[in-house]
Amino acid sequence: MNVGIVCYASVGGSGVIATELGKTLAERGHRVHILSHDPPFRLGGYQPGLAFHRVETPGYPLFREPQYVLSLTNKIVQVSRQERLDIVHAHYAIPHATAAYLARQILAGGCGYADVRVPRVVTTLHGTDITLLGSDRSYSETVAFCLEQSDGVTAVSESLKIDTRRELGVKCDIRVIPNFLDCNEYKRHDESALWQRLAPNGEKLLIHVSNFRPVKRVTAVIEVFARVRRERPAKLLMVGDGPDLAEATRLAQSLDISEDVQFLGEQDQIVPLLSVADVFLLPSAQESFGLAALEAMACQVVVVASRVGGLPEVIEHGVSGFLHDPEDLDSMARSALHVLGDEALRERMGEAGARTARKQFCDSKIVPVYEAYYAEILGK
Repeated sequence: MNVGIVCYASVGGSGVIATELGKTLAERGHRVHILSHDPPFRLGGYQPGLAFHRVETPGYPLFREPQYVLSLTNKIVQVSRQERLDIVHAHYAIPHATAAYLARQILAGGCGYADVRVPRVVTTLHGTDITLLGSDRSYSETVAFCLEQSDGVTAVSESLKIDTRRELGVKCDIRVIPNFLDCNEYKRHDESALWQRLAPNGEKLLIHVSNFRPVKRVTAVIEVFARVRRERPAKLLMVGDGPDLAEATRLAQSLDISEDVQFLGEQDQIVPLLSVADVFLLPSAQESFGLAALEAMACQVVVVASRVGGLPEVIEHGVSGFLHDPEDLDSMARSALHVLGDEALRERMGEAGARTARKQFCDSKIVPVYEAYYAEILGK
C-alpha cells in the first residue's frame, strides 16, 4: 500500500505513534509519506520506503484564516497526485481530518488532471483533539462533520471512543486500535553507570515524562514527590518541556526539594532513564491512553497514575501499577512509598507491567491491525 500519514511533529503521543506507525509500515514493505510542518520528533535518519514532506506555511499578516490548514490541504493534494496515495491517515482530528477532507474534495473534482486517484481517509483520535478541542463549540460541528466524512475512524482507547460519541454525537463506526511500542527497544537495560550518577548515595529514583502541558499536572508530580521525600531519600527526574516548566521549577524551590529534582528537558533516548527508575508518576487530569505509562511499564517501572480515561485499560491496579483519584495525592505518595520500600514488590509489579506491554501492545501485534483496517477500508 501507499500511505500518507499526517501528524504533528511534537513530542506528544499522537506524533510519536503516527511516526512509529509510518516507520514500521515502511519496514513491512509499504511506501509511506509523512506530512508535517517539521520532521517529527521520532523520525530519525533515512529509511527505505519512508519519505518526509514538509508543509510550508506562508506568512501573510493580513490574513486571519487558518493558513496551516490550507497549506496542509495543498500538500496532501500534491503528494496524493505525485505518489498516487491509497490512504491518507490523519492523526488528530484538528486540523488534520479537516485538511484531509478538503484535499479529497479537490482531488475528486479533477481540476484538469487526468487519471487522479482519490485516496481513502482514515482519522485516528488521540485524545485532546476530542476531550478538550472537539467539545469546544467553536470546533465541534467541523470536527463531527469531518469524522462522519472519513472512510474510517479509529480511537486509541475504548474510553476515547465513548467520549467522542458523547461529546460530538457522531454515528460513524469507531474502531478501537490501541497505541503501541517497539518491544525490542522498550525493555529494561543494565544502566549501572547512569544510576550511580543520578543516585550517588543509593537513593530511589522516581520519574515523570511529558510535554508539561496543564493536563499533565506537573506541579502535582512535584507535590507527590515532596510527600515521598519527607519519608525517605529519593530523587525525581522530570523529563520534558512545556508551558508549566517554570511553575514546576518554582514549586520545587518553594518546597525546598529542588536539589533532589532534576529537570532534564526533552530527551530523544528515554529507555536509559526508564531503566534506572523505580516509580513513574503520572497524576494527569486526563489521559486517553497513556503512552508514556506504557513505555515505563515495558521498562519494568511501576506506574502510579490517575484513574482517568484510558489508563485503566493499560494499568491493572495493584498488579502492574496503582491508580488513584487525580486529586488524591496522598494516596499516590503512599503507593509510591509502598513500592520503594519493598524491592520484591517493585520487581513483581515491574515484571507484570512488562508482560502486559509484550502481550498486548507491541508493534508486531498492533501494526498488522492497522494494515488489516486499511485493506478493509480500501475494499469498501
